[in-house]
Amino acid sequence: MLVRGDRTYLVEPGGEQGTDLGVLEVPEDVQPGETIETHLGDEFQVRRLRGPDLFHHFERTGAPMVPRDIGLVIGETGIARGDRVLDTGTGTGVLAASMARAGASVVSYERDPGFADVARENMKLGGVADAVDVRTDDLTEHVGDLEDSSFDVLTLDTGDAPSLVAHAPALLVEGGFVAVYSPFVESTREVVETARDVGLSNVRTRETIQREMQFDDRGSRPSTAPVGHTGYLTIARNV
Repeated sequence: MLVRGDRTYLVEPGGEQGTDLGVLEVPEDVQPGETIETHLGDEFQVRRLRGPDLFHHFERTGAPMVPRDIGLVIGETGIARGDRVLDTGTGTGVLAASMARAGASVVSYERDPGFADVARENMKLGGVADAVDVRTDDLTEHVGDLEDSSFDVLTLDTGDAPSLVAHAPALLVEGGFVAVYSPFVESTREVVETARDVGLSNVRTRETIQREMQFDDRGSRPSTAPVGHTGYLTIARNV
């Protein structure tokens, strides 16, 4: 990743990037920490791609889960090195990649073949291709095959999440977590009711909403930018 102030560009080694400050030619052997000049002499720093950068630089196939929601999923479930995660609704793959970068091994299901192909390329870009198995398929058709697989965490970002939550006790280890993200409250209610019906414990839902602060010469206040709410996150635990 090449950085100068607020400008960031993702360029492969050996690649070229045109900017308003000139053309950047990236050497094949470039390393993080080095400085590269454009043909006009302006300097850019070479940095290693980090977790939050995935959101901005992955190729998108839809609206990816935003960093704050990913942080809540990882924080609430305690995903860590050695954990096995079953994920569905891969999409762009930001969540799957972030969990893998935290040390987990992830099996992620995506129905759309085109989306799955993009996600696999994104896993390579994120350096986690060996840790994320993106499968082009519908998880609902394979739940029976995966029961007793002893996953530590089940993450769902899909419209049929309530039906999958019903299988959580058979998919998860004792004490394992299920995390369900939904932009709609109706689906969220179904998830909560299903989680309670199948005996999951500590079922709780939070609306994910934040207000960015704005500071200028007139004073300080929350930003009037419209994007504050992103969705609802339900966490439950297998007793």
